[in-house]
Amino acid sequence: MVFQVFYRKWRPQTLAEIVGQDHVTRTLLNAMSSDRISHAYLFCGPKGTGKTSTGRILAKAVNCLTNGNGEPCNTCPMCQAITEGRALDVIEIDAASNTGVDDIRALREKVNYIPNQAQYKVYIIDEVHMLSTSASNALLKTLEEPPSYVIFILATTEAHKILPTIISRCQRFDFRRLGQKDIILKLNRISSSEGIKIDPEALRLISRSATGSLRDGENLLEQLYTYYGSDISFSQVQDVLGITGDKRVKELLGHIVNNDVTAGMKIINVVNNEGFDLKQFNYELVNYLRGLLLVKTGGDKDLDFAKEELAELKDLASKVSLERILKALKLFSQLELGLDNYSCLPLELALVDCTITETGRWETSAIQAEDKFAKPKAVITPSLLTSTQSSKRPIVKPDPANLTPETVEMPATPLPEPGSELEHLQSNWRQVIEQAPANIKRTPAIAILRSAGVKPIAFKDDIITLTFRYSYHKEKIDELENKRVVAEVISIFLGRPCQVRCVYEPEENHLVREAQKMGAQIISMEEK
Repeated sequence: MVFQVFYRKWRPQTLAEIVGQDHVTRTLLNAMSSDRISHAYLFCGPKGTGKTSTGRILAKAVNCLTNGNGEPCNTCPMCQAITEGRALDVIEIDAASNTGVDDIRALREKVNYIPNQAQYKVYIIDEVHMLSTSASNALLKTLEEPPSYVIFILATTEAHKILPTIISRCQRFDFRRLGQKDIILKLNRISSSEGIKIDPEALRLISRSATGSLRDGENLLEQLYTYYGSDISFSQVQDVLGITGDKRVKELLGHIVNNDVTAGMKIINVVNNEGFDLKQFNYELVNYLRGLLLVKTGGDKDLDFAKEELAELKDLASKVSLERILKALKLFSQLELGLDNYSCLPLELALVDCTITETGRWETSAIQAEDKFAKPKAVITPSLLTSTQSSKRPIVKPDPANLTPETVEMPATPLPEPGSELEHLQSNWRQVIEQAPANIKRTPAIAILRSAGVKPIAFKDDIITLTFRYSYHKEKIDELENKRVVAEVISIFLGRPCQVRCVYEPEENHLVREAQKMGAQIISMEEK
C-alpha cells in the first residue's frame, strides 16, 4: 500500500466533511439541489482552509452518476476516478507554473472539446493570481461565456491581485481561517483513527500553532507521530515547536500589567539563556496581549481561549488601562528579533518602554518605593520654561511626588551663563544626547544626532544652528516632529526653551571650519 501523508489521506471527500466553512458548503449544496450551477467559481482564502478540496468535491458532485444534485456518492466509477486523479475531464492547473499567455491559449483551444466521459469538464486553476496580465486577459472571454459543459473553479490566497474583470465573472466564496475548536476536532478524529494517544493540551497547542490552517495542523501532528511514536505529550510538542509554554508567557504578561520590570527582565533572560526561540516566545506574548485587548474592549467572544485563560485575562484586564495595553501591543508586535548575542535586547527595551509615561517617568510604584530613601532630585518644572524667562535660569525645586529614575534631572555640568551656551553645547554635545528623556531616546531624531557630522555652530535669538555633513540627515531633522524632538532635548540641557535651525555644510568646506577654530562665528547662512 502506498504511503500517504496525513493531509492527503484525510482530505475531505464530501462537502459535509469540509471543516469550518459552512457558509460555503451550504450555498453550494443549495445550488446543486436546485440545479443552479454556475459556470465559474472563485474560492479565496488563506492556505490550508479547504479551497482545492472543495473544488474537487464540487467536480465530483456535478458529475456523480448516482446523485448529481447534492453530495457525491464516492462509490460510482466517475467519483472514484476523480478522487484518484485519473478523470480526464477534471483538469487541475497550477497557475504558478503556467503563468504565460500561451498556456491560457492552449486551455482555450481545449475548452471547445466536449467531455470524454463526464457530464461537465471542470477546470480547477490553483493560485490563479499568479497568471500574468496578458494571460489573465486571454482568459476573460472564455471565462465569461464558456461552453455549457465547462465549469471553471479558480482558487487563490491573494484575491486582491486578480483582475477585477475576472472577479466579476465568477461567483466568489471567501474561505475563513479555521478556529482552534474546528482544528482540534479534526485532529482528534485523525488521532483516534491512527491510534495516536495525545494530550488534549498538546492538541490545543498544535491547533494554535497552525494559525487557522488545517493542513499545517495535520502536517505537525504527522511530524510528531513520526518522531515520538503513538504517545505524544505536551512537553514534546513544546520541544518541536520551540515554545516556552504558556506559563512563562502568562507570567510576563502579568508583570507587564503590574509594571514589575525586574521580574519581567528575569523571565526574558531565563528564556533566552535556555535557548528557546524568542520569536515564538514573542508571538505567544503578542497573542495574549491581543486577547487582553479584546477582553478589555468587549470582544472576547471572538477569542479561541480556554475558560480558565479567559478568566485570567479578564482579571488582568481589570487592573490595566486600555492605553497601556495598546502601547504594549504596538511595541511587542513590531519587534524584529535576530540571532546575535543581543537577540533579547528588543524584548527588554519593549518591556521597559511599557512602563514609561509620555513624560519619560516610570509608572511603576514598585520602583518608586525602592528609591524612596534616595536623595531628592532637582527637576525642571515645564510650566516655568516660558519665553519670558528665556534669559534667566530655570526655577529649580525638589519634587518629592516624582522621585523616579527617569525624572528629568538638571544637567551634571553647571548651567552656562547667557551668551556662553554655544561653547557649552559644543564641548558637551555627547552629554546633550545622553541626557535626553528615555521616552524619546529611541526616536530617529536622536539616532541622527548621534551620527558623525552633526554640530552646533551658532546660537542667536534663542535659535540653535546645527550643521550637517550629509544632506540626508539635514532633511530628516528638518521634518516637523524630528525638529521638535531636537529642540526639546537641547532646551532641557540648557534649561531654557530654544528653537533649531538646520544647515548643510559639506565635508569639503575647510575654510569655514578653520575660521571657526580661530574664533570666528557664523552669524548668517544662505541656503542654496
